[in-house]
Amino acid sequence: MVAQLYPTVTALRVVVALAQGGTVSAAAPLLHLTQSAVSKQLKSIEDLVGAPLFARTSHGLVPTEAGAIYIAQARLVIGALETAAVKVAELRRSQPAIRVHVLPILGDRWFMPIYPRFMERCPDTTVQFTTFAPTDTAEEADLVFRFGQGPWPGWHADYLFGQDVLLVGAPSMIERNGGLADAADARRFTLLDHPQTPLRWAMFAAAHGLGDAPPAGLIRFGYYALVIRGAITGQGLALVPRCLILDELADGRLVNPQGLSFRSEYRYWLTIRENQRLNPGIRALRDWILEEAAKTEIPVLA
Repeated sequence: MVAQLYPTVTALRVVVALAQGGTVSAAAPLLHLTQSAVSKQLKSIEDLVGAPLFARTSHGLVPTEAGAIYIAQARLVIGALETAAVKVAELRRSQPAIRVHVLPILGDRWFMPIYPRFMERCPDTTVQFTTFAPTDTAEEADLVFRFGQGPWPGWHADYLFGQDVLLVGAPSMIERNGGLADAADARRFTLLDHPQTPLRWAMFAAAHGLGDAPPAGLIRFGYYALVIRGAITGQGLALVPRCLILDELADGRLVNPQGLSFRSEYRYWLTIRENQRLNPGIRALRDWILEEAAKTEIPVLA
């Protein structure tokens, strides 16, 4: 066991408090310690020094010559630690806000509902959000959520979720149209579609060997959120990443008949510039997002 060569910070605080208060009973409240604890700390540092630091007199404790040396140096050490604490606090407050680009549908359906958990974990970290922007604007962001296949030159990408795309609909609508026993039955239904999203009927049909036969009807929406809303209200079937409809599947507003789905190459990613400086705030947010994403969907299969 290595012998202790230097007094602890607590012991140094005791020395300073005793010099200020003059008695153990006066020093104890200053340190939020019991009188017994103060006495033990004083004995430990005197044993370490090998000499008394205070002389016991009828007027209280009076510093010895050795005590005066330790009191002066203890004040310097404690002052330096307090200065360091203040500077670190100021540094944390002065860190620039983390800039994050979020796809609107992902922000609405997944990220913003869970974001308060990050605020509780890192209350001093400031994050600013924008919706997804063109590449030239995205270059200014610290973290960018993307949907696609990648790669994106100059950016490191971590897979989040989205590979499992489900065929879903309102249970009443499916029952009203005769049910859905297999993938081929899906052709009897209207499909709700978002033209800017590559989760198309052709990919589902190819995965299930349905050939080129189109669905019975097609309704297009300019926003993906409306595709989900249309499915909930019984306007047709929709192809939706599992990660975006966890609540609706859980409460039964949407069902995935026969587990019909396909594995998509278009997925959600968290990207960061390859030369990005990872300050503590960015690192904390990135790590937290990846932790939350791992809980969201079944693991990626090899």
